[in-house]
Amino acid sequence: MARRPTYTEFERNNFSNPDHVEDKTFRGFQCLNKECTNFLFIKTETIDPDFEYTCDTCGFVHKAGETTTLYDYTLTDKRDGSTVQQGSFEILHDDYVGESKEYKYCIICGTLKPFELFGVHRSRRTGRQGECRICKQVYNSIKNQTRLVEQHREASQKRRLYTHFEEREKMDIAAIYERFGNQCFKCGVDLASDLAEGVAKKEGNLDHTLPVFYLWPLTTNNATLLCREHNGEKAEKWPSVYYSDAELRRLSALTGIEYGELSGEPIFNPDALKTLEDASFVEALFEKFARHPDELLRLRNRILRETGFDFLDTSAKISPDWKLQADALLG
Repeated sequence: MARRPTYTEFERNNFSNPDHVEDKTFRGFQCLNKECTNFLFIKTETIDPDFEYTCDTCGFVHKAGETTTLYDYTLTDKRDGSTVQQGSFEILHDDYVGESKEYKYCIICGTLKPFELFGVHRSRRTGRQGECRICKQVYNSIKNQTRLVEQHREASQKRRLYTHFEEREKMDIAAIYERFGNQCFKCGVDLASDLAEGVAKKEGNLDHTLPVFYLWPLTTNNATLLCREHNGEKAEKWPSVYYSDAELRRLSALTGIEYGELSGEPIFNPDALKTLEDASFVEALFEKFARHPDELLRLRNRILRETGFDFLDTSAKISPDWKLQADALLG
């Protein structure tokens, strides 16, 4: 198929990369010396069977065929107190260095990143694209005139804003996966490999069953496990809009959220609205988002439309101009 003719020209100005940025493969691993935090980058695609890599921070030598002892152990039979085995807990350098991940430099932003952050490009020396995914997205957004950076900035501001309404509790991700049988609740796709790989692939997503769009928190007990595709589809939707009645009943059992709440109309979290009655909290939000206040003003407008509550009225210290700007966004 003939390529479509191009109607735009992309010209780079004021661009440069330091000399160390090369389109080559690096292998990376942390120094095995427990007192050292240095991360070694070795310029190689494959590890030499007779490797010897010296940490340039502490001088520790990682050498083929050698081991590092992490501690000594004694294995005891609890029945009679006899010693079954004694020895040293050792890491073989070949195994440790051999599992190192591959990295390469992005030819645009000039940073060293893992291979998986570059798209596949089999004709290149490294088998990966020269630009990392972020730079590639930004480039495509400029060419397609989609203003991706602004969209991502807005999404980032929204995430930062909504975290102020979350209870800061540590999530037990393994417990959530177990409760959902390591499967996407919507389509049943197996997500067990996420846990096996330390959630590195992030194919599974923990969804706010009651959307954070309505200021509801995400906890270990109320989260829904979804695959990436269905998590994207569910975003900002109330459960009754997205799930079938049978799914809502099962979801109630899994999350502890009452069926009537899941199947009803969207409502803002009353605890979050109560928080917005605190003048000092609202003032702190305006200070926090002084550079990019639009998302905060849009939140005010949504709450005002749906509940009649205007949190801009909670503090005499908030300038009346903010209400004027928020009203302007209402159109």
